[in-house]
Amino acid sequence: VQLQASGGGLVQVGGSLRLSCTTSGRTLSTHSMAWFRQAPGKEREFVAAIRWTGDTSYADSVKGRFTISRDKAESTVYLRMNSLKSEDTAVYYCAAGLTIASTVGRLGSYPNWGQGTQVTVSS
Repeated sequence: VQLQASGGGLVQVGGSLRLSCTTSGRTLSTHSMAWFRQAPGKEREFVAAIRWTGDTSYADSVKGRFTISRDKAESTVYLRMNSLKSEDTAVYYCAAGLTIASTVGRLGSYPNWGQGTQVTVSS
């Protein structure tokens, strides 16, 4: 499974960004797709996921602000980020894995990773 993330950048507090993760084949029909992030000096943490069923999950810290979606025709998963905060600054990674509902937020559930895209939120 190949993953290509893009869309990061510099944005002011309160602004918005949309990240994209393009994959190949029928990955979106068979795999869970997730976004994780890693801030400097911190561990990589779960942000959001969308299972092959279409069910979505979010970290509490982003609920109501971030939206994960997918376009099967484009083989792309999106992360729309609104009302960005300085604490959202991190490298964002997309990932793919064969998960069940209870494991979508676990780092170890995803053997396939994209290269990461930097998101910087300035005040």
